[in-house]
Amino acid sequence: MAGTHVASAVTAGCQVTYTVTNQWPGGFGVNVSVNNLGDPINGWKLTWAFPAGQTITQLWNGTYTQSGSQVTVSNVSYNAAIPSGGSAGFGFNGAYSGSNPVPSSFALNGVTCTGGVSTPTPTVTPPPSSNQPCDLYASGGTPCVAAHSTTRALYASYNGSLYQVRRSSDNTTQNIGVLSAGGYANAAAQDSFCAGTTCLITIIYDQSGRGNHLTQAPPGGFSGPAPGGYDNLANATAAPTTINGHKAYGVFVAPGTGYRNNNTNGIAKGDQPEGMYAVFDGTHYNGGCCFDYGNAETNSRDNGNGTMEAIYFGNIKVWGYGTGNGPWVMADLENGLFSGVNPGYNAGNPTVSHRYLTAIVKGEPNHWSIRAGNAQSGNLSTYYNGARPNAAGYNPMKKEGAIILGIGGDNSNSSAGTFYEGVMTSGYPTDATENAVQANIVAAGYK
Repeated sequence: MAGTHVASAVTAGCQVTYTVTNQWPGGFGVNVSVNNLGDPINGWKLTWAFPAGQTITQLWNGTYTQSGSQVTVSNVSYNAAIPSGGSAGFGFNGAYSGSNPVPSSFALNGVTCTGGVSTPTPTVTPPPSSNQPCDLYASGGTPCVAAHSTTRALYASYNGSLYQVRRSSDNTTQNIGVLSAGGYANAAAQDSFCAGTTCLITIIYDQSGRGNHLTQAPPGGFSGPAPGGYDNLANATAAPTTINGHKAYGVFVAPGTGYRNNNTNGIAKGDQPEGMYAVFDGTHYNGGCCFDYGNAETNSRDNGNGTMEAIYFGNIKVWGYGTGNGPWVMADLENGLFSGVNPGYNAGNPTVSHRYLTAIVKGEPNHWSIRAGNAQSGNLSTYYNGARPNAAGYNPMKKEGAIILGIGGDNSNSSAGTFYEGVMTSGYPTDATENAVQANIVAAGYK
């Protein structure tokens, strides 16, 4: 719905267009365009009163204060000047209870923008599933202890930030949240914040509440390309996608890019059981080491066989491989990428080429499994389910509990891939739980 307010003054006049771009139970998104009909302005404040107790929860391209129903939005440095006939814009997310009518009046620097208001009925986006992946894992008795995604909430109740971006023009940062609790990423907030410049993904937030956020990977056994030996950060717009028709962005890992957390809470250690899944771009890979997501060493060094347990995706054949030319889903257990019980070739692990790929690795004492499937349709297949590898050092495991994305345990960072979402669990999930998670992923509608 949109409202337009016009003042006819020549030297001081304004037109404001207030457009509700999305609305869901309890929340809404708005774009506001301020058109200056008078003399040039350098510095502006737009004021209005919400008619039904609405509140702003997040705003971009401006700063705001709210006292009761009264709202004041002020310019930021790069949009302070509005020439005669020019415009400035900002957007925000808000919360409401009951109804969400358009404000009836706006004022720009004290000049009222008067005019009629039209209030067509907004489109209400159907709420996402009430059982998101981490709700399903919890129901199965293996709760998430880390949950990362730049595309959607992985709990039905999650209403926080998914990730943070930093723009190159002024090195400021902004958190990118969800459109609604349990919903999809607010890609429009990123697009607005990053307009005219480039942005990097600086933090991928952990939705589990344990604080297991992923940030720029520090130096390790292999130095990174960024200053100080750190890895690079991902370009925030390099992996566009849609999820249930909503625009979103994945994490595009080019060689040299990597994220890590060496000081985690609740991640499996030693031979403790755990599970993990990730949704990858099945067409973006290489033969570098190692595009991983999962459990790794806490000092960014190779600490020996069995000190890792992570999902690997790519077509390197140095340690292990399956049928065809790859890529393959394998387990990185340190000093070995395993496609099955034996080092090297295992016939049960097929080449996979789905545009969106669900990949799973899970392990418990002397037992582990690889599963995978098309994240857009169908069920999971089990590629391996059995004893720990037929090689010294992997039974029992010596997992250390760090989390990596896009790199190996010792910071090997010559790999490539794209990550959309993934979790790690406490306990060894059942196949039935993972099958339910796969159905949720398919229903999410990646395209």
